Amino acid sequence: MNRFISVLEKNIMPVAGRIAEQRHLQAIRDGIILSMPLLIIGSLFLILGYLPIPGYNEFMANWFGDHWLEKLLYPVGATFDIMALVVSFGVAYRLAEKYKVDALSAGAISLAAFLLATPYKVPFVSDGAKEAIMVSGGIPVQWVGSKGLFVAMILAIVSTEIYRKIIQKNIVIKLPDGVPPAVSRSFVALIPGFAVLCVIWIARLILEVTPFESFHNIVTVLLNKPLSALGGSLFGAIVAVLLVQLLWSTGLHGAAIVGGVMGPIWLSLMDENRMVFQQNPHAELPNVITQQFFDLWIYIGGSGATLALAIAMLLRARSQQLKSLGRLAIAPGIFNINEPITFGMPIVMNPLLIIPFILVPIVLTIVSYVAMAAGLVAKPSGVAVPWTTPIIISGYLATGGKISGSILQIINFFIALAIYYPFFVMWDRQKATEERGTADIPTDSNTAKQM
Repeated sequence: MNRFISVLEKNIMPVAGRIAEQRHLQAIRDGIILSMPLLIIGSLFLILGYLPIPGYNEFMANWFGDHWLEKLLYPVGATFDIMALVVSFGVAYRLAEKYKVDALSAGAISLAAFLLATPYKVPFVSDGAKEAIMVSGGIPVQWVGSKGLFVAMILAIVSTEIYRKIIQKNIVIKLPDGVPPAVSRSFVALIPGFAVLCVIWIARLILEVTPFESFHNIVTVLLNKPLSALGGSLFGAIVAVLLVQLLWSTGLHGAAIVGGVMGPIWLSLMDENRMVFQQNPHAELPNVITQQFFDLWIYIGGSGATLALAIAMLLRARSQQLKSLGRLAIAPGIFNINEPITFGMPIVMNPLLIIPFILVPIVLTIVSYVAMAAGLVAKPSGVAVPWTTPIIISGYLATGGKISGSILQIINFFIALAIYYPFFVMWDRQKATEERGTADIPTDSNTAKQM
């Protein structure tokens, strides 16, 4: 095990550290986080629209009319269906901040570049027609929502790189000092913004004469489909979880690093489930692997599923260190925050505890995937339940009101407890022995009295 830790320190930790500090991945992660409050708000209305209460639909129809559900779900479209727009602005804004250039202008230019790359065509089915025709003049919801995430992120990075290089080379329009700063910044962004939009415009004209026809099609074919197939599979989920745990074992925020790459895929898969669920709450959902799959069923108590470890410390610890840590960690652990355990126990760089810390999430991933794929447990419905929501509640809400989601969380908790417990006992005994050894050493005052 010591050799394994040495390999982590020498080979994995430096590389992972450089990845964690990579500004583009950080910008993607922070840009996606910008959309999360909107998704949670939209999810709240989605939950209200499909509350699993007998007679609920009839009650709402009597009070608010037959079209109550359509009107209640307006905020869902206003949040989920603009996901790519928000991410386009957010990624560019955060990346520009890291380059220390005007972030607001960079975000606005990125948003314009994304819309320039998006064909304004929407499907329309006329009365009596069987097939839809494409009509110009409308912004397609499918591309400004989750399906457009990859294009939004790529263009945000490209546009911001062009923008900051022109700014840093001082190829800008400068106004006199007496001009208000907001007006001056607008003119500073004029030349870089023109350059960005010209590049995207020319690229779009070229793509339109190719079989791909648009940025969205080329990204879907070359990037989105292969990554979605990998990210949505059991193998891909295990690899992602393994990487997260290995990074955390060295003290790096594994979820943030891996999530920067896989997060857009899992959000897209989540939104696919949401659209099917919104059309028919009883329909078979297409995806098991979504962002909620990891947040709510695998990382119970935080990365490593350490809520079980917090409970074990609280109830069974003999050493004073782990008793105190258990009392400190239980409240954050209920809300899936586990830094007190990860760094206080510690798990980081601990040869004994790294074993269950890596093993538990992998086992839970396999158990949860098989249970959902086999139909024993309801799949995540696409509702963006906050990752801090306690278990049982979150499992019920995230599956559209299915109790099976909560039951699986309870089962996963006890699986984690069973795997962690032997290692916890060994670590607790070691700490108790250390404390007894320290207590047996006389203090200076005691020594002085004996003399």
